[in-house]
Amino acid sequence: MMTTLKTWGAAFFVALMLAGPSAAVQPDEILDDPVLEERARDISKDLRCLVCRNESIDDSNAQLAKDLRVLVRERLVEGDNNDEVVDFVVDRYGEYVLLRPRTSGTNMVLYGAGPVMLIIALIVGFGYTRRRSTARSPTERTLSDEEEARLQEILKE
Repeated sequence: MMTTLKTWGAAFFVALMLAGPSAAVQPDEILDDPVLEERARDISKDLRCLVCRNESIDDSNAQLAKDLRVLVRERLVEGDNNDEVVDFVVDRYGEYVLLRPRTSGTNMVLYGAGPVMLIIALIVGFGYTRRRSTARSPTERTLSDEEEARLQEILKE
């Protein structure tokens, strides 16, 4: 019984180790200069794999992610700084390639649209309920003085 438990425990441990994330960067992609390689890794962590969606190109095994990793390293070797490399990739693939979109331009409209729409909905809802509570229904009419007197007579009887 104890050996079976140990065997299952070892199998579970091996499965956990195999299920962990693996580095997708291939040895042939790694730059000889450790400073440039570190910069490439920093840039790659912030770029989205367009195939895998919410995975960085540093973690993705897709061919497009590999091409992007190589492109980033080529631009760094050519002498671009980090911002120039990111701008080059964004110009080529669009802002969707950024895992953390920039907070400028049209993105500010998107960020602000949710709260603005909530405020507008609250104002419209409040106005609607106010009008509804104060408005009279079409079937509800006020009584004339004669009708009011007649009603009082009926109620007294």
